[in-house]
Formats: sequence, structure tokens, C-alpha cells
Amino acid sequence: MSPAHQYKKLENEIVDSLGKRLRIFWQRFLSFFKKVHQKGKQRFTVMFIPHSEKRIFNFQISVFTLIFFVFLLSVLLVGFIGMATHFTTTNDQFLKVSNSLNASEASLESFKDEIVELRRVVKGFKSGMEGVLTEIGTDGAKNYLEQGVGGDLSSLVSLEDVEYGNLRDLSDLISLRTYLENAVEPLGEIHQVLEAQRELLVDIPTLWPLKGVHGNITNRFGPAKHPFTGGWYLHKGIDIAWGYGVPIVATANGKIQKIDNDPMGLGWYIVLRHNYGFHTRYGHLDRIIVAKGQEVRRGQIMGYMGSSGLSTGPHLHYEVGIGTQVVDPEQFLSIRSPLIKKSVTSGK
Repeated sequence: MSPAHQYKKLENEIVDSLGKRLRIFWQRFLSFFKKVHQKGKQRFTVMFIPHSEKRIFNFQISVFTLIFFVFLLSVLLVGFIGMATHFTTTNDQFLKVSNSLNASEASLESFKDEIVELRRVVKGFKSGMEGVLTEIGTDGAKNYLEQGVGGDLSSLVSLEDVEYGNLRDLSDLISLRTYLENAVEPLGEIHQVLEAQRELLVDIPTLWPLKGVHGNITNRFGPAKHPFTGGWYLHKGIDIAWGYGVPIVATANGKIQKIDNDPMGLGWYIVLRHNYGFHTRYGHLDRIIVAKGQEVRRGQIMGYMGSSGLSTGPHLHYEVGIGTQVVDPEQFLSIRSPLIKKSVTSGK
């Protein structure tokens, strides 16, 4: 037999074998399906027998129907479990968000309360700083307070910043408030010290004795030639020349010790006694408006410039003494303490 015939024969045998196998599989499948169908068509009787003598309730159900109901119940159960799990998760997330909102609201209220307290402390700090700056006479103190420490707290913090979460921790505000509170007490102590110094300085003759004008110093303290005799003598004060009627003021708080007229010397003059052993003398006055024994305040007008006594023209002879010694008045007039509000325009 030729190879072609052998190949053809082998091919037919394989085809026949596969056909037989497929027929056997199909027959078995049909047989299994028939058995399942028969089993599925079988019915079960379900009976409900009450304990009482009432009628028995029963019904029949096929296997297919039972399997369908079991499948349906399984799907419903799985769906219910899934929905319950989703609801529980959503509820937990809602509780977390709610708790977070409550915490944020409480934090916001704490911020607002702290800001109110901080404003109170800043107000006290401003008051203390204002007192100190006023005492030392700092120029522009009011503007400094309004633009810097003083004014509204909005320059430091605003409620909008709190509401939008632009602030740092609450502890930062508390630290700032504590710092300002601790700073207020030292400011009060500084104010008391400056007030004591101010009260001390108003008793020292540092004020310019002419009110509203500077005048010209024509003769200073120390050895000088007498304008009439030409001889040398100790000039015990300074001569400040200007015009008639210039107001003459007390250069420090004191009490009028003496008012007299020396035609061959100082003419009409006033001797004013101060605390701490100081005394001042004002000579060549034209008119005197105070009386002996009268208490006068720093800057108070006591008389008016003239040319009484031995004088070459209207001027003020001004002396400063400590105890029994006379000293140069210019060393006190050169004091420019900002602790004392100057009531006159003093010369520089």
C-alpha cells in the first residue's frame, strides 16, 4: 500500500475516533441534564403545623424554585451587608468630621477669647508706655503709640486671620499676652522713677528766666570789668539783655525770700529760695508782681525786665547760689531735661 493510502487511512481512523468520543460526551451530558431536570422538577411539601387545632398550612415548592429563592436571599443578604458596612463607614467619617468641626469651633472661641484678653493687656501696655514717653518728653510719642504699640490690635492680629486659620498656635498668643503683662509692671515702676526725678528737677533752677524770648547774654559769670568804674570785680551771675517789659519767671519752684531795691546796685530785685539749698536772684526789674513769703511755681511770672539800679540798659541780672556760694547759672540753664515740660522758650 502506498504512503498516500496509509495516510488517508490514518486520517479516517482519527476522525472516527474523535466522532465517537464527541457522541459519547454529548450523550452523557444529555443524560446528566435530564437527571438534573428531573431532580429540579421534584417538589417538596412544606407544612406548618400549629400547636392549636387550627388548619394545617402547607405548600409545595420545586427544587429549582428553592434554589432561586436561596440565590435571591443570598444576593439580598450580601447587598444588605455591603450597605450596612458602607453606612457604618460613612457614619464614622461623619462623626470624625463633626468632632473636627466642634474642636475647630472650640479652638476659634479660644482664639477670640485670647484676642479679647490680649487687647486688654495691650491697652494697659499702651497706657504704661504713654506715661513713660510723656514723662521723658519723647517727640512724637502719641504718633508712636498710635502707629506702634498703641491703637487697635488689628495691626497685630485680626479676627479674619483667626477665622481663616492664618494664625500660628494659640500658645503664641498666650506667650505674647504673658510677655506684655510682664512688661506692664516694669513700665509702671519706670513711670514712678521718672515722676520722682521730675519732681526733683522742678526744684532745681534749670528754666530760662525770660518768658517767650531768648535775649542776649551780655555779661557772663566770673571776673569782669565794671561798666562804670572800669575796675575788675567778680560778676556773680549773668546779664541777659532785651527790651523793657519782658516777663521774668521763676526758674524753679520756691518761696519769695526777699524783695528789695538797691539804687546803686541791682535796683529792684527778688531773691527766691528753693529746695536743696538753692537760691536765685533776679535784678534790675522794672515791676514786681509777687510778694515776700509767696510760694511760686516753676515758670510763674514774678516781674518784668527793666533798667532799675546801676544799669546801662534794660536787662536781667540773674544769679544762682548753693548755700553761701554763688555758681555759674549757665551750668544749670544748659540742662535740657525732657522730664520737665518747658513753659518758656529757653535759649540754647
